[in-house]
Amino acid sequence: MRVIAGKYKGRKLKAASKLEIRPATDRVKETIFNVLQHKLNLEQIRVLDLFAGTGSLGIEAVSRGAEHVTFVDFSKESISLIKSNLENLKCTEVCKLIKADGLKFIERCDEKFDLIFADPPYAYELTKRIPQIIFEKGLLKESGFLIIEHSKNYHFDLSEYCIPAIKKEFGNTIVTFFTHTKTEK
Repeated sequence: MRVIAGKYKGRKLKAASKLEIRPATDRVKETIFNVLQHKLNLEQIRVLDLFAGTGSLGIEAVSRGAEHVTFVDFSKESISLIKSNLENLKCTEVCKLIKADGLKFIERCDEKFDLIFADPPYAYELTKRIPQIIFEKGLLKESGFLIIEHSKNYHFDLSEYCIPAIKKEFGNTIVTFFTHTKTEK
């Protein structure tokens, strides 16, 4: 696992020893950031990395100029791994680590973010609530993106608040980019 581009390009990241942690592959990460580079200026943005696992998506955002990244994961091992990677890269001052369930965190969060990553376990039964809560609470800025990595067998319900704007498929994995629903005024 490595950082693909930016300030820390090519730097290796420590991987998880637990098999339950499914880090975004370099191919998935590269595709996500290739799409984003044409849609969102990554410089000086605030990022939320939910169900952060290894933290590779948030770390990639830091490498590409994000102003601040909040990493949230329930696993003590994940938080420790992310902390170690951030210390190795010497970028802890622009990052915050929170040990919490991703859904519970967004239910009580009142910050706004430009970019939100969510990579819950494929078996996580509450994945469909993630976009609902984020958009209802206004946690994503108007021009921002919510990106959820999920199983290809998973389908999101339609919402009045957001739309799945882009989908990218990688075998059994789909990455869905959500944006705000554009309403006529």
